[in-house]
Amino acid sequence: MSAAPPHRRSIAVFGGADVPRTDPQFEAAADLGAALAGAGYQVLTGGYSGLMEAASEGARRAGTRKVVFASSGGTLYGVVPDDDLPANESLPQRPVSPYGISKKAVGDYLYAYRELYQLEFTALALANVYGPRQDPHGEAGVVAIFAGRLLGDEPCTVFGDGSQTRDYVFVDDVVDAFVRAADKGNGLIINIGTGVETSVNELYSTMARVAGVDRAATLAEARPGEIARSSLDASRAEMQLGWKPWTDLATGSAAVLDFFRTRNAS
Repeated sequence: MSAAPPHRRSIAVFGGADVPRTDPQFEAAADLGAALAGAGYQVLTGGYSGLMEAASEGARRAGTRKVVFASSGGTLYGVVPDDDLPANESLPQRPVSPYGISKKAVGDYLYAYRELYQLEFTALALANVYGPRQDPHGEAGVVAIFAGRLLGDEPCTVFGDGSQTRDYVFVDDVVDAFVRAADKGNGLIINIGTGVETSVNELYSTMARVAGVDRAATLAEARPGEIARSSLDASRAEMQLGWKPWTDLATGSAAVLDFFRTRNAS
């Protein structure tokens, strides 16, 4: 890979665990952070305290000109009225979880540092990102969890009645948005999603069919505080970044299952 232009070396990509992992782009790098670091970007993934280092030390000493932040579109807007779905960026930011509150706080810091120190930023409010290389253990997304359990001949658990919806966006599409945001969308929060609501039941049915599994999911008690519906309007991303999602859920989830099959066979 050729070296990044000098102005790109002053880009910081920040977002902790939300910086998406990828496979086919950036010379098949293990994750976006490593890929961008190899291309000359400054990548901060160690926690929100790193943002303050980027903002103060980067802006004042190292000449960092921009932060691209992985925010959370699924939590940032809180409980969105059904009539306002898919959610756009004009909605009030009213997160109802500590995770969402922390994401909003970083966005507020970014705005302040832009005003005070001219440190540019773009905050990408990501929908539910999924794709190959996602860890099916710990706090992994449901797509990776389902993939690991379906291929391991283990039952998959659906909490509640499975009608809750999410907006699932494939990692390759998200990587493309990050690259575009390096030079566009200054000073904005921009939703990155498909605008399509998919219920957990629909997700399980799609993945079970692709995996060749004919078994119903196991139902468990609903988790308290879980948002019932979520989807993001990405019109601003198309306007400001020239970005649109191109991977549908069937294609993306099949890629995840293929990755796990290959890994399990090695």
